[in-house]
Amino acid sequence: MLKISFAPCYHHELPEGHRFPMIKYSLLHDQLLYEGVVSEENFFEPAYPNLSFCIPPHDKVYVEKLLNLDLTPLEIRKTGFPLSEKLIYREFIITNGTVECSYYALKYGIAMNIAGGTHHSFPDRGEGFCLLNDQAVAATVLLKEGRAEKILIIDLDVHQGDGTAKIFEHENKVFTFSMHGATNYPARKEKSDLDIPLPDKTGDSEYLKILNDTLPGLIKKVKPDFVFYQAGVDVLKTDKLGKLSLTQEGCKERDRIVLTACKAGNLPVVISMGGGYSENIRDILNAHCNTFKLAQEIFF
Repeated sequence: MLKISFAPCYHHELPEGHRFPMIKYSLLHDQLLYEGVVSEENFFEPAYPNLSFCIPPHDKVYVEKLLNLDLTPLEIRKTGFPLSEKLIYREFIITNGTVECSYYALKYGIAMNIAGGTHHSFPDRGEGFCLLNDQAVAATVLLKEGRAEKILIIDLDVHQGDGTAKIFEHENKVFTFSMHGATNYPARKEKSDLDIPLPDKTGDSEYLKILNDTLPGLIKKVKPDFVFYQAGVDVLKTDKLGKLSLTQEGCKERDRIVLTACKAGNLPVVISMGGGYSENIRDILNAHCNTFKLAQEIFF
């Protein structure tokens, strides 16, 4: 069974200018049910975690600052969100959702977090709508508990997974792969184990060829026993913050390449949704829904 983490969303309580990045989560949940892609039994609400689960990869001082709402105005500004108790609560819930998804993936082959993909969160700070790095936390938990020995993080969001790269820069049990827009945020890139920066306006044909030419050999080389996939849909041509030019079909084929490779290699995979900022919310929902549809098609 495809298990999907879905946490409460408090976008209605945010200032109007901050609601857009959050509203898609509730809409995606409803759209998946409306289209019959999944049923309510596929969803689970993650529990509030033991806070030690995210130390490491995050620094204890930083986690305590989040819990005490003790970030400086500059630190708050870099996150992109106004700081509140409910926001921090939700961040811990979302992060634990990816951890719980990891356990479901070990059982069923795949699990998905309807949020997450917060790859701009560093050990000691949050940036770019990311306060805790859910995939980094879950990967660290799996290694600590001996549930995985070699993890591959595939990050295909339009923005480089800079926080993830920094967190694991000295960890040889985690291989970070980021394929992203070369000129997009962040201006200062970190060094992943493998970075593929793409020129502006890269479209379906070139993008899919590069991914097809890279991923099978990478899996063969790294030999992971677990995969995290950051499936941001800000690679779409319609995206306001992206500079690539993928179509809906191209984005769907991107997901098919990744999920088919995981299935063929018998690799448990957890997918976090990542970014999506198209002007028309339907473009975001359709692209995300395609990811869930492919998960059902390929794994079940």
